[in-house]
Amino acid sequence: MAEKPIYVEIEIQDDIERIWEYSQQPKLHEQWDLRFSSIIYNDRLPGETLQTFTYSTKVMPGIQVSGWGESKGTHEKESGEKTSSLHFGTEQLLSPIAEGSGYWKYIPHEEGTTFLTQYDYDVRFGVVGKLFDRLFRPGMGWGTALSFDVLKRWIESGESPKTQYRRFFAFYAICFLFSFVWFYQGLVPKVLIQHPLEVRMLTQLSPLTNAQASTTIIWVGIAEMMFACCWLIPKLQKYLLQLQVVIFPFLTISAIIADPAVVTAPFNVITLNVSLWILSIIGVLLHEQLPTAKSCKRKRGEAT
Repeated sequence: MAEKPIYVEIEIQDDIERIWEYSQQPKLHEQWDLRFSSIIYNDRLPGETLQTFTYSTKVMPGIQVSGWGESKGTHEKESGEKTSSLHFGTEQLLSPIAEGSGYWKYIPHEEGTTFLTQYDYDVRFGVVGKLFDRLFRPGMGWGTALSFDVLKRWIESGESPKTQYRRFFAFYAICFLFSFVWFYQGLVPKVLIQHPLEVRMLTQLSPLTNAQASTTIIWVGIAEMMFACCWLIPKLQKYLLQLQVVIFPFLTISAIIADPAVVTAPFNVITLNVSLWILSIIGVLLHEQLPTAKSCKRKRGEAT
């Protein structure tokens, strides 16, 4: 087993019975848990206490990892606290996880329920697997924490996990799009192939000569590529979207003043900038209700 098990804890303002149902019923569990696409309980023989199940996770279209699991039992204290243990694994070489175990714990209190999990696993492929796990394990922890927040929002506000995940992935699709647009606009028409229109607009808006404008355009392109990289930093995305809501109208007006002919060109600055401006507004609105892994504790005793 790895030295540092994955630990995730969250506070949910609801009674323990409902949280137990949403996490223990396969058809409910698979809706909010990002780590599973489907969970199917196997039929138990009469008198059998061990509950086995199979699970699958879609890695990408047409590719999925399937595995097995065993619910090893449930323990309940007089205080109402419940613990459910499980054992899991997969034979598929596509998965870096070979076999593991963990537990769910439900602790009721006056304001709701503390819901937490801790699990660990063995990796395959020896040293190579352990090196890869240094990247994979934080991703698993993040995915677990994000899933817990989706469950919390589902229980507390009634918003379905499907709607939450659509908003989440739509937001990051917008951010990756902006990263691509800014990087491309900085690299291709400014650094690699300096388009005459870029130089002409800059000379129209400033006292620079053609030679000075040509050099400046290169630095502008480098700045745009650096700006593109900032879109990959989650903490900055909200502020970058707000910045674009403000600056895109000014960039559009400046381009028209510099060269009015751009207005009539195909796929011109107006259609591009207005589209990006509207996407920026949509991104700002989406960000306000995004599920987040930050709502969870990742260590025992840690403050959220």
